[in-house]
Amino acid sequence: MEKPLAGQVGLVTGAGRGLGRAFAERLAAMGCDIVVHGMRENGPAEYGEGTTLTEVAKQIAEQYGVRTIRVLGDLTISADVERVVKTAEAELGPVSVLVHNAGGDVAAAGGKPNPNDAVMVKEIDVKAVLDRNLLSTILICQQTARGMMERKAGRIITISSIAAFKGSETSVIYSTAKAAVVEYTRCLAVQLRPYNVTVNSLAPGDTRTGRFLGTRHVPGERLVSEGTLDRIALVDEVARVVEFFAGPLGDFVTGQVLRVDGGSQCWSA
Repeated sequence: MEKPLAGQVGLVTGAGRGLGRAFAERLAAMGCDIVVHGMRENGPAEYGEGTTLTEVAKQIAEQYGVRTIRVLGDLTISADVERVVKTAEAELGPVSVLVHNAGGDVAAAGGKPNPNDAVMVKEIDVKAVLDRNLLSTILICQQTARGMMERKAGRIITISSIAAFKGSETSVIYSTAKAAVVEYTRCLAVQLRPYNVTVNSLAPGDTRTGRFLGTRHVPGERLVSEGTLDRIALVDEVARVVEFFAGPLGDFVTGQVLRVDGGSQCWSA
């Protein structure tokens, strides 16, 4: 049980930095060979969390003693999605675990839509946020699920957000996209039950990634790491939940959404 995923292949999208890299490292620590996906080779350097995607893959391989490859692709484009999965299969083997971490509240120009409300947000930004969160989820899940269905085994983990569960004045399109990701996850879980494939979603709250801290003003009292749950989560506190969904404890858990937010949202759902 020390390496419960030994011999399996994990595809982690958006794995160059932040939560994506932490998810990849968690799976690697469980013995999983890792496909490190990103849109840009230099993506890890954008918020000071690394240098290149190639270097991230190399570091994970050396630290955890697993095989890794790095692959670039825009997951809003069907041809890119197919190429990413086929490259993984050709170089490492069939994908056993998918963690789809790509997305975020990113506008067409790369930054946050401004404004990002229900009335004024630009059409091009609406499309960018919906595509990068919802469309990419649908496309990569479809592509990986086919092989899992044939093998009658697999784990799919989507990354949604607590934004999906509560109305927002300032993150409307992003919240809408993540709510759709949650519902897609549940529908896919129902469809894949007969094939022994679990499908669950991890919904983080505020987490102190390089991108989060680099794009927001965060009060110092929320950056403590212990003594209270009224704070910004550490990356590892969110990433470790992947171990549950991907490992033996998650064998009979599917169609679930787990909010990892220190209880900032506490109501029946």
